Amino acid sequence: MPFSDPTDAYTYSHLDDHIRVDTPEQIALEFPLAGIGSRFLALTIDTLLQIVLYVAGIFAMAGITKYADYLAALAPWIGWLPVSWIPALLIIFFFCVYWGYFAFFEIIWKGQTPGKRLAGIRVIKDSGRAVNIYEIIGRNLLRGIDFLPGMYGVGLVSMMISRQNQRLGDHLAGSIVVHDRRADALRPDWSSGSQVVSADPQLSKITPEEVVLIETYLQRRMTLEFGVRDAAANRIAAHIIAKTGIHRPPEQSLDDFLENIARQVRDSARFR
Repeated sequence: MPFSDPTDAYTYSHLDDHIRVDTPEQIALEFPLAGIGSRFLALTIDTLLQIVLYVAGIFAMAGITKYADYLAALAPWIGWLPVSWIPALLIIFFFCVYWGYFAFFEIIWKGQTPGKRLAGIRVIKDSGRAVNIYEIIGRNLLRGIDFLPGMYGVGLVSMMISRQNQRLGDHLAGSIVVHDRRADALRPDWSSGSQVVSADPQLSKITPEEVVLIETYLQRRMTLEFGVRDAAANRIAAHIIAKTGIHRPPEQSLDDFLENIARQVRDSARFR
């Protein structure tokens, strides 16, 4: 049976400081929400790094002003820059650091800044998917409003009244901040005795998203009700078989079949 559109039929529920997302494939994804403490720890680290960049920019511009003649001899293009432009360049630099720092790192580090990485948190969509460039830019454009009237007062109030600890920027982008899990912690606890089948070139048709779906099922299968677990395994296996043409041996269970598929794809260079 083909999968439903991954953007459809998501349902959400809350349990303490977790958010549970039920996908169209009836697989529950549970994310531990980052609290105000974790987010402000990350923000403090990022703010300190921004201050370091500000100070570095001031010293750099001061150095260029003081040693303009010497630098012009080494790099003639510097001589074309009027010294009177230095303050304007410094203002532009400050503007870029303030408005671009968070968006830049969240784009290249997939929802993390240096502060978020050290605090072990990450920005994702409330559907469990990764945020895209436009959503990252949108949530960070509202950072100036969240900061009002100072020390992120508006953002703090917004997080306190939101069940998902969302500030205004998160509401705009439909994003949440969750505790990040190491990749090896998310790997399924595969049984050591499962039969490994030989690699099949048809496995190249499996996308990274489908690998994540298989591994999510394998990770969560013990927490699913029997009927839901059996239906999810059959749906995923049927989709893989229809897409790759690889059939499950009669003596092999659905879980072992999916484990073998996921292990072979993960062992390939594409998904290391």
